[in-house]
Amino acid sequence: MDASPAPAPEAALRHTVAEGVATVVISHPAKRNAMTAAMWRALPGLLADLEADPAVRALVLTGAGPTFCAGADISSLTGGEDPQALAVAAEEALAAFPKPTLAAIRGFCVGGGSQLAAACDLRFAEEGASFGVTPAKLGIVYPASSTRRLSSVVGPAWAKYLLFSAELIDAEQALRAGFLNELLPAGRLDGRVADFTRILTSRSRLTQAAAKEFADGRTDRDAHWAAQADGSGDTAEGVAAFLGRRAPEFTWAPGSVPTAG
Repeated sequence: MDASPAPAPEAALRHTVAEGVATVVISHPAKRNAMTAAMWRALPGLLADLEADPAVRALVLTGAGPTFCAGADISSLTGGEDPQALAVAAEEALAAFPKPTLAAIRGFCVGGGSQLAAACDLRFAEEGASFGVTPAKLGIVYPASSTRRLSSVVGPAWAKYLLFSAELIDAEQALRAGFLNELLPAGRLDGRVADFTRILTSRSRLTQAAAKEFADGRTDRDAHWAAQADGSGDTAEGVAAFLGRRAPEFTWAPGSVPTAG
């Protein structure tokens, strides 16, 4: 009897969790990692599971092989499915993920790929990557929420440049536009992402969670985060660790401090 494992599906979102970091891999090699309808539908549920996993401190989104994501696989849609609705639901779930997220980008990051990358908190790329937002080639109105998010990342002028022209820009232009946080030489991306996420997992989750909300424009929870800080002990631990020249041992986690009211 053949006991060999079944072949992996052609198009899928794969994930691993190691050392506090969840890595989600967009894998669709036949179409340069274009997102199928099933992949768009699967992403929110996968993110919900990873959000609930206390072992996960940060998330990395990347593509299998030499490409991040070349957009949406329109041929995978069935019936009356709305590709924009699927993409926006996945994008919003990624943007709302409460832990730090980082897109690790090689090759093409186009269309839906750029939409997902923009929904991450941070974007690191390898030299040779290409970026584009291409609805103007198809006569599609880009979703308002996606347009606002792109504009918040690169500013209105660059958002208009990308959306009006649908032209691809190279990694150096993407860095100048503010789309990328870091641009790495070939062969250096994985090592840098591993080093940086190791830093993220050593820092205060309290600081990160509050900063993410505030930076993303939610400013109605000052009192909530002040109460979390007062009840967490993280500040006292951070100061004690600094004075003692040791690594801090932060203890705050979601739900560890009761919410008032």
